[in-house]
Amino acid sequence: MATILEQKAQIDKLWETFWSNGISNPLTVIEQISYLFFIKELDDRQTLAERKALLTGQPVENPIFDETPRQQNMRWSRFKDFQPGEMFKIIQEDVFPFIKTLGGEKFAKYMKDAVFMIPSPSLLADAVDKISALEMKDLDTKGDLYEYLLSKIAQAGVNGQFRTPRHIGKMMVELADIQPDDIVCDPACGTAGFLICAIMYLKQKHPNMFMDADKKKHFDNNMFYGFDFDYSMLRIASMNMMSHGHQNPNIDYQDSLSEDASELKEFCTCIIANPPFKGSVNEDTIAKNIISEVNTKKTELLFLALMIRMLKTGGRACVIVPDGVLFGTSNAHTSIRKKLIDNQKLEAVISMPSGVFKPYAGVSTAILIFTKTNKGGTDKVWFYDMQNDGFTLNDNRTPIEENDIPDIIKSFKNRHNEDNADRKAKHFFVDADEIRQNGYDLSINKYKEVEYEEVVYDSPKNILADIKVLEDEVQQGLKELEGMI
Repeated sequence: MATILEQKAQIDKLWETFWSNGISNPLTVIEQISYLFFIKELDDRQTLAERKALLTGQPVENPIFDETPRQQNMRWSRFKDFQPGEMFKIIQEDVFPFIKTLGGEKFAKYMKDAVFMIPSPSLLADAVDKISALEMKDLDTKGDLYEYLLSKIAQAGVNGQFRTPRHIGKMMVELADIQPDDIVCDPACGTAGFLICAIMYLKQKHPNMFMDADKKKHFDNNMFYGFDFDYSMLRIASMNMMSHGHQNPNIDYQDSLSEDASELKEFCTCIIANPPFKGSVNEDTIAKNIISEVNTKKTELLFLALMIRMLKTGGRACVIVPDGVLFGTSNAHTSIRKKLIDNQKLEAVISMPSGVFKPYAGVSTAILIFTKTNKGGTDKVWFYDMQNDGFTLNDNRTPIEENDIPDIIKSFKNRHNEDNADRKAKHFFVDADEIRQNGYDLSINKYKEVEYEEVVYDSPKNILADIKVLEDEVQQGLKELEGMI
């Protein structure tokens, strides 16, 4: 059985196959491979449903393909053995138009502009063979491989995006502790990585919700929302959601900071996000009710104001921000931190090392966790100094044993029952009044106490004596060399 590293190497070969055949736009490559992944997943799902029906003696539940020869030939397990020319014709003329009709109205809307751009039967046959060889036996493996493929968006520098590592997304979902009745939103969803992590968390932690008709209906229709303004991302995100068992994803075209999105208010109970923070936006395009809250053009501050507005009272957010948000001295920086502490309830600041997003970016970041109250409630803030996330912090990002994530999750959930007074430790509380006295500074180094070990040196007299001994040894060695010449 191939290891995950070997399977990732197969993804690399698949990627190189497209490039060597003239498809040089990285986003086009990812889109075309995503379509093939999605087509294979449809057949895998129906095969699983057919096996279940055979065991139970019941009809196939929610069949994707009907029993007609034409639709049966549209299944991956069938056409993968066809000759390249025949396979190319079936996918181009039948399969691709068919997948545009799946899902809800929104999925169909974004898929209508999708184009099958694999130029030749030989490239298609090669890609189908490589994907068929991938051992994707469970959702976690499928998710890991698809996430690895999508990571090449960042690697290629497409749209200046870099993606949140899967293990960080899983940690954030666990910290947010999503419940079956939540309404979860990512206002800058990209490929929907956070929403996928939320789906997987619910399936693991709350499997019984899928046996409850009302909760299952909520899950399928009104639980998850994602917004982006890139149609390619919307197509990929929708396919990603559907591949993970969500049949009607609410993935919408939306520039979340624009005036057009001004109706996005108080509709969700949980936000998990890593919004873009690459620079500034045009002030004329920013929604007035956002800029009135924080007068700035910096996206990282505007998104925080947006999230406060989007949450229902009692809702919570778990969001990644660049370190500058924690200690920036501009009026806008101080103002947004003041709102989080004085008007809402800031729960935690988790400082992450700068290598977390390598090799795509070396930016230092932190996770803010807060609850919307609109009446304050911050009495103390929990800080954690993450030093390791289970991978080396260089460009290679290879797995290591040192990993603070399990301790972060455990300690955060138990923070009110643990001794969090020692500021030399990895985690501790800081009173809100102390933070106010420090200009609402939220950088952990402002409050963490560093214990320096005293270094004892020899006296100068002893050091000189040691140097003299070494000098004598060097001279003796030179004399021995002279004698040998």
